[in-house]
Amino acid sequence: MFKRDVHQISQLIMRNLRVQGLETPLLQKRLVESWSLIAGPAIDRYTTDVSIRNQTLFVRLSVPALRADLSMRRQEFVKLLNDYVGAQVIADIKFC
Repeated sequence: MFKRDVHQISQLIMRNLRVQGLETPLLQKRLVESWSLIAGPAIDRYTTDVSIRNQTLFVRLSVPALRADLSMRRQEFVKLLNDYVGAQVIADIKFC
């Protein structure tokens, strides 16, 4: 008998994406799309734009008071978002 090297399909796909240099953009896209889910509908209602540059998530909000409140909770959001995508994608959040 011979021993088979068995892997999960998700591991094979991620390895292939990593080799092609597409893993990071995919994780960044997932993280940006997950903002509305993690933040919740009350915060998402006032979110106008979400983007990532240099491991920083930029969230544009239409209400200044909400910016101040969320700035105090930014490390909590960083942890929740990174945990959701399963990788260290962002290091900080800036609310604009």
